[in-house]
Amino acid sequence: MKNIVIFGAPGSGKGTQSEKMIAKYGFGHISTGDVLRDQIKKGTELGKTAKSYIDNGQLIPDDLMVSILADVYDSFGPDHKGVIFDGFPRTIPQAEALKKMLADRGHKVAAMIELDVPEDELMTRLIKRGKESGRSDDNAETIKKRLDVYHNQTAPLIEWYTKEGIHYHINGLGELDRIFGDICKVIDSL
Repeated sequence: MKNIVIFGAPGSGKGTQSEKMIAKYGFGHISTGDVLRDQIKKGTELGKTAKSYIDNGQLIPDDLMVSILADVYDSFGPDHKGVIFDGFPRTIPQAEALKKMLADRGHKVAAMIELDVPEDELMTRLIKRGKESGRSDDNAETIKKRLDVYHNQTAPLIEWYTKEGIHYHINGLGELDRIFGDICKVIDSL
């Protein structure tokens, strides 16, 4: 079982690379963004709460995210090939909560794969994505807030996972297949 945290700023290619990993390795996938958007679309209480945070470019409270995550993770059953965590953890307390949640099940994170993309490219990608997808959180003002939150609250995870001995840096700029090839080298080495 190879549980992977795919990590990077909004627009770094986490979703795209996750799809390629799922196709090649048969991993499960938990995108906190997709899970939350689904709840918002359904108009659930969780969705309404989440929407108020997202609309302001803020992170969802940890206890709320961990309980959602545990439910989705358990839905893959005890014998899955691994799960890609996409968009979680975003803070050190979340990383510690994920580590505990997995340990309670006799599992662990095998690798944190960081997709590193320069900020000007992230802005370009996200504005383009917003125009193509109609995602309301992909506008210049919200993107800037999300990138600030990422740099202030999320980037310290790189050091945390480095200390855990499972951080892998990938240059996220360039050809999709080259980036995916670099990710596969990491996964195949685990």
